[in-house]
Amino acid sequence: MKVADMHCDTISALSSEKSGGSGETLRKNGLHVDLLRMRESGYLIQNFALFVQRKKDGDPWERVCALYELYRREMERNGDLIRPAHCFSHIIENERAGRMSALLTVEEGGVCGGETEKLEQLYRFGVRMMTLTWNYPNELGQPNYSKGQDPHVPETERGLTEKGREFVVRMEELGMIPDVSHLSDRGFFDVLETAKKPFAASHSNARSVCPHVRNLTDDMIRKLAERGGVMGLNFCADFLEEAPRGEKNPGTVEAVVRHAVHIANVGGTEVLGLGSDFDGIDTNEELKGAQSMGQLWDALKKAGFTEEQLDKIFWKNVMRLYGELL
Repeated sequence: MKVADMHCDTISALSSEKSGGSGETLRKNGLHVDLLRMRESGYLIQNFALFVQRKKDGDPWERVCALYELYRREMERNGDLIRPAHCFSHIIENERAGRMSALLTVEEGGVCGGETEKLEQLYRFGVRMMTLTWNYPNELGQPNYSKGQDPHVPETERGLTEKGREFVVRMEELGMIPDVSHLSDRGFFDVLETAKKPFAASHSNARSVCPHVRNLTDDMIRKLAERGGVMGLNFCADFLEEAPRGEKNPGTVEAVVRHAVHIANVGGTEVLGLGSDFDGIDTNEELKGAQSMGQLWDALKKAGFTEEQLDKIFWKNVMRLYGELL
């Protein structure tokens, strides 16, 4: 088994741990993801997001640069286990050398403040995927969910701004993958119209299975599949199934399987990947961290997915996308 996970927030979580005085490192920690558990679980590549919460993290650009410095230091310290991948060939080279690969991403396109020069600087840092929004409107577009909003009512009127369309074009020119997770419904179709290449929904599930607006509709799933894109199964309990009001939503493997089966039926197995959202979500009580990927493999196999299909879901579809775009 190999694993390619398109989204975790471990770098931002580590930053918070370090600011609290803990000795946690990327190599070994009490978070959802660390390098030792990744190695034991057969990880090929992990996307590490630089997540910035603009209303809490001060200056967004300073924050994303600080997170990058933490990522860079952790990569330097752990070169025996993992190396950054800036292009597809780096992933192959790292695997041949017995190392895992790290792909740097950004969660919150608003860190650029609408400046393409900052987008280009992120590319020089090694960023190869970026969500256009998080949960706040920014210079690029409108999210599908903000705090206090009804999670069942999508944003269908406001999508990408003209600056957002400009960014999508420039991202494709650079070789950076637009990520539509968190983006409004209208924004998804604006990206579909603007982009000429495949794109990703790094950590989004199926809205027909769980009606939260952070998930993709069947039409979106089909359109993403037709474009050759990939969407990553998100392990967040609230995006997997709804719990009765006032009750804790624990998260189950069976709920992840339901989404996987539905997405494969709607868009084909080739559109499906992994986007755990580890260290950005409350712990899924049945998928507790990087060590749990084998458990998910077994559950999907029990549900009827073949070994060939599982390989596509766990790593081959993501590698196909990276092979074409990076």
